[in-house]
Amino acid sequence: MSNNQEGKSLEKLRSRIDELDSELLKLLNERAKCVIKIGKIKQKEKKDVLVPLREKELLDRLRTVNEGPMTDAMVIYLFQQIIDTLKDLQK
Repeated sequence: MSNNQEGKSLEKLRSRIDELDSELLKLLNERAKCVIKIGKIKQKEKKDVLVPLREKELLDRLRTVNEGPMTDAMVIYLFQQIIDTLKDLQK
């Protein structure tokens, strides 16, 4: 493959990553809206914001459905960051 072809391939892959990043951001914001709604329900019903069992179930489910190439540890780390970041929206 020539340098020119590699450059075009690189540009194409970077463009696809940009598209995927935009989709991920949209989905994360949609998830955040759900978290806010859940927080309002929990406040109304005087329930705890943090439910460790639910968090464990969510992470276990993600580990089960992970088909790679990311390792389970990578998936758990990423989603733990998402969970921890969005918890603030429930308060």
